[in-house]
Order: sequence, then structure tokens, then C-alpha cells
Amino acid sequence: MDNRQAIGSWLSGPRAAMEDAGADFGYRGEQLGLPEEGPNSLARPGRRLGAIAVDWALCLLIAYSLITHGYDQGTGNWALAVFFVMSALTVGTIGFTPGKRLFRIRVVALETGTVNPLRALLRTFLLCLAIPALVWDRDGRGLHDRLAKTVEVRV
Repeated sequence: MDNRQAIGSWLSGPRAAMEDAGADFGYRGEQLGLPEEGPNSLARPGRRLGAIAVDWALCLLIAYSLITHGYDQGTGNWALAVFFVMSALTVGTIGFTPGKRLFRIRVVALETGTVNPLRALLRTFLLCLAIPALVWDRDGRGLHDRLAKTVEVRV
């Protein structure tokens, strides 16, 4: 192995190094029983980040214009409160937020396929803490999704 291969394996991460060594991890979502591509497959990180950016911008706009009437120190906190209420209500009833709908993503429970309001409340609370959303498993699900037993899939 020359230096380029050693550096390349280090930059691509442990998963790629293990796959080069012959380990078969399958595709993301295979352990959950989801298809590899198309509808009901696991939503990719780019779509999920785009959806949360749209949702956050919408909540910031609501807090800016309706609650604080301009930008001050409390606008971000109010935006987080609006995000919590919006996400808990919309995910718990229809399965997606406005940003998720725009990016064609929905949240489903692994056992039943629909998210009940209590599960959506737990998921949203953990999402607002931010740290659980930054810890992912090998399927690409955040810790908030694992604890709530949900998954974000493509529509």
C-alpha cells in the first residue's frame, strides 16, 4: 500500500476502509427493512439538512415578525419555541413539517408506519437539544430518531 492509499483510506473513514477489507455492510436502511432507492427509502442527509433549514427559516421569520417585532436577543429563543410547537404538531398529526414536505420527506414509526403525538413530542424535544441529532448510526438515523423509534423516509 502506498501513501496515497493509506491517506485515502483515512480520509474516507472507517466504513470505507472496512469495505475495502471485504466487510459487507449492505445499504443504508437495509437493517430497517427499507428499500435501497425510491419511495420509502431512507432520506439522505442533504434532503434532511435542507428540510430543517427551511423549517428553521420559517420559524425565525414567524418569531421575527409576529413575536419580537424585529431582531433582538430573544428572537432565536422564540424561533426555537415556534420550531418545537410546529414540529411536534405537524409530525405528530400529518408526519411532516413544511420543510420536509418541500423536500419530499416524511417521518414514520418503524412498527406502525404512523407517528403518534407522544412519539413526535419526544422526537422533537430531542431534536431541539441538537446533540442527539448530531449522533448518527450506520443507517444514517440520528439518536433522536432511534430513541423515538422513527425514521425519515422519502415520499
